Amino acid sequence: MQNITDDDIYDNNDTLPLFLHCDNESCPLFPISILIPVTIVCIVLFVTGLIGNILTILIIRRYKDMKTTTNLYLSSMAVSDLLIFLCLPFDLYRLWKYKPWLFGDFLCRFYQYINEGCTYATILHITALSIERYLAICFPLKAKVFITKGKVRSVIALLWTIALLSAAPFLFLLGVERDMCKHSEYAVSSGILNIMIWFSTLYFFFPMFCLTFLYGFIGRKLWKSKDEIKGPNAANRQKYHKQTVKILAVVVLAFAICWLPFHIGRNLFSNSSKSGGIDMYFFSQYFNVVCMLLFYLSASINPVLYNVMSKKYRAAAHKLLFTRQARPFNTRDTRDDTLGCTETST
Repeated sequence: MQNITDDDIYDNNDTLPLFLHCDNESCPLFPISILIPVTIVCIVLFVTGLIGNILTILIIRRYKDMKTTTNLYLSSMAVSDLLIFLCLPFDLYRLWKYKPWLFGDFLCRFYQYINEGCTYATILHITALSIERYLAICFPLKAKVFITKGKVRSVIALLWTIALLSAAPFLFLLGVERDMCKHSEYAVSSGILNIMIWFSTLYFFFPMFCLTFLYGFIGRKLWKSKDEIKGPNAANRQKYHKQTVKILAVVVLAFAICWLPFHIGRNLFSNSSKSGGIDMYFFSQYFNVVCMLLFYLSASINPVLYNVMSKKYRAAAHKLLFTRQARPFNTRDTRDDTLGCTETST
């Protein structure tokens, strides 16, 4: 979560906020009336996200019938969300005590890099998962051959590699400057930071643009084929496809809602202090707090969505938590629902 620093404000002692003149012992960015509720919300999101994502990983790893190609992607996304939550204490620290930064230059760079890299990983996972569902529904015979668990694991490894490499420049664009963890002065002055901001924006909007078309094609295919699927299990297959697409569409929508304000804010307010003055600076700071909360909401909400929308997930979670010696989980126990259990089958 990037905040505009005091270096971005005009050197006018009459108009600068009070916290920019504080000493090195305590430099909060916001008044206590804002910090306390924001901290409480962050703690709730942290606990919810931590428990929910760990539960998702354990469910998919423990029960054989949950290890579908779709759920492999969801499990990897849960790992990404867990890594994101490791960075939340540092964001809270910066809100309560903007300077001095006490954790060293490496952690300053690394926690921002993890935030950016995991965000890229999530959007790549959502895109790959949507493409897989598109192939499974629109070209089931070919998908049966080409989409296997082994290949999906290889794709997931490739997605993580691409995401972490794409975020690598943030290791060099950030650092400890004047006792604060912020963008390096060289990155700001050279324009490299603006390039990376536009790059991360494209990383968000281009996949979302593609996903809109993919789900349009999937919806059209399901609508046209509702009377074409034959066989004794036709109704169940149709229901599984629709349930999986519904869950994924909600996950994509939640990600878009949580991340759209952040990318808009990044571009609108990256140079706001030079053009909009102190009023725009204050607005951008409070806008950044909202974006931070939405960011961590995005990392915590997926398990909640699975629990609300999937009886299969709820049954597996109940069995994992409340049965000491759980027998192998059977999808037939809850055949009216699925958490992405539609394997690439015809």
